[in-house]
Amino acid sequence: MDRRLNEVPHGERLTLQFEGGDVTACAGESVAVALFASGENVLSRSIKYHRPRGFFCLAGHCGACLMRIDGKPNVRACKTPAKEGMRVERQNAFPTGAFDVLGAADFFFPKGMDHHTMMTSPRALNAVLNKVVRQLGGLGKLPDLPTPQERTVELPRPRTKHVDVVVVGGGPAGLGCATECARAGKKTLLVDEQDRVGGSLLAHPQHGVRAANEALAAALKAGVEVLSSSTVLAWYPEDAPKAGAEPGLLAVHTPDGLLKLTASRYVYATGSYDQNAIFTDNDRPGVLPARAVGRLLVRFGVRPAKKPVVVGDGPYAKALTDALAKTGATVTRIDGHAEQITQANGRSWVRSVQTSKQRTIKCDLVAVAALPAPASELPRQHGVPVAFTDRLGGFHCQVDEDGRSPVPHVFACGDVTGFGGIDDAISAGARCGRAVVASFSGNGVGKSA
Repeated sequence: MDRRLNEVPHGERLTLQFEGGDVTACAGESVAVALFASGENVLSRSIKYHRPRGFFCLAGHCGACLMRIDGKPNVRACKTPAKEGMRVERQNAFPTGAFDVLGAADFFFPKGMDHHTMMTSPRALNAVLNKVVRQLGGLGKLPDLPTPQERTVELPRPRTKHVDVVVVGGGPAGLGCATECARAGKKTLLVDEQDRVGGSLLAHPQHGVRAANEALAAALKAGVEVLSSSTVLAWYPEDAPKAGAEPGLLAVHTPDGLLKLTASRYVYATGSYDQNAIFTDNDRPGVLPARAVGRLLVRFGVRPAKKPVVVGDGPYAKALTDALAKTGATVTRIDGHAEQITQANGRSWVRSVQTSKQRTIKCDLVAVAALPAPASELPRQHGVPVAFTDRLGGFHCQVDEDGRSPVPHVFACGDVTGFGGIDDAISAGARCGRAVVASFSGNGVGKSA
């Protein structure tokens, strides 16, 4: 089975070694996408009940796709680029990830398994059963022993860097803000955790890859330095890269090692996290956030399903429904208000859903367009106040309409200030960029939100 769309250009063909067989991948695909495109649905097993797990968010924000890759356990398959000859294995299963007899725990303990389960007497039997319980849980085996060459590799020394403006997040808001700052002559660095910047643009059927490429090209032309595949670990308010410098730095994990980053202005455009709807067995493989389905279709050119169900009534749900229909799929739309999903059926992949209107809908994928939750942890750590608002997705940064926070020199824009969609993020990013530039002349720094 090959789920790749013929009308979409794909990279050079590669071969992965997957549990005794070969799987075709394309350059530019992650391991998770390559496996799904080749017909592999189950990537891992849950820790306790050994339920089948596929990928979920396709953004590296969950643990659904943890696999053993080239001998290393617990690697996020959705963020690992496919490479020729790469060894990929499911983990935490016996005898195989496809057929895991330990999954029987899910049937033997339908009401759950607490820490007293299997505690018994006599002592000898209790010791044996404790070992069994320990084998049921876990996250794979220890890594393969390193080679002598790997054991002698020295870690790179941490680097330091200072810029006028650092923008954390390479989605539509972050790209727009960084471009405005660089055009004004400010030394601007954009840091993004993904291997390709663009954020939610790369998941939207109407904006898509072209819009992401154009936004990136505009940023580079303006002079923005882009650091991709790099994760900001934390804000350390008490540290400084050198004596006499202003306190506080961002610790950034980059492909070249740790970077200690300081800036005159900090902008958080960290986006939002995809959410699921609440219904029975919503953890089954094939129940996915709508934006994950969009990433498959828009960024990677992979056909997600033949009979998908799309849940949601917003503009993104409609755009995704139309895009899926153009691939030849038979799409069922549930608005989520007048009718909700109550149960997902299937084990290794969703096969049907039941609804509040007593309908049973056969399907091979469920795309849930729930309201994303703002990714506000990092700006909150930097002192930016947050508030909880249902209609904005949860805990969002409190800033004014131009992205100014009450913390001097700190700004936020886009979904992290409350989800409003791509068009809102684009305009918010541009406004924030202009406000950041104005702040260098003393206009409105630290203005109350």
